[in-house]
Amino acid sequence: MANSFLWRKLHSLSGIFPIGIFLVEHMFINSLAVKGETAFNQGVALLHSIPYLGALEFLIIFAPILFHALYGIWVVYLTRNNVLAYSYFRNWLFYVQRLTALITLVFIGWHVLILRFSSGQISFSVVAQALSNPVVMALYLIGLIATFVHFANGLWSFLVSWGITIGEGAQRKAAYVSTLVFVLLTVVGVNALLAFK
Repeated sequence: MANSFLWRKLHSLSGIFPIGIFLVEHMFINSLAVKGETAFNQGVALLHSIPYLGALEFLIIFAPILFHALYGIWVVYLTRNNVLAYSYFRNWLFYVQRLTALITLVFIGWHVLILRFSSGQISFSVVAQALSNPVVMALYLIGLIATFVHFANGLWSFLVSWGITIGEGAQRKAAYVSTLVFVLLTVVGVNALLAFK
């Protein structure tokens, strides 16, 4: 039981630090596309100039995402959803968290495959070419929104489960903050996508 508690805490923490931080940073770099091709390419070049980038990516991005995904699959497998019997709002969000976890997992795998490994060096033109296909653009919109829902709802859960928001009032305020995070990420993410058209 103690081991399960520890793994769940690490799973929750990894969703915020470093994965959530990386998500926000990734959206910031992508949003450089609204300033044009040169700004985006310079942002990507700056990231790629970081010494030991491969090792840092593995330690800070890939390993935490892999852990979060694998343990998350286990959590989804163990979860018994009961939204039809208990259809209150938080129970629906519990269900949505698991559903968006699966969508996000597939989306991230697909995103990494087509833009990171299949296309070589990332540039404005490479991303624009990929997003010129309307089906790819639609899948990106679905994947991004699912990812933002998963992160924002996970942020609320993190604040509650780590004892940061104690009591109904604090949890209500955290829900407002989480909703605001979702809205901001969606605006930034969708604007970035549309900038590649």
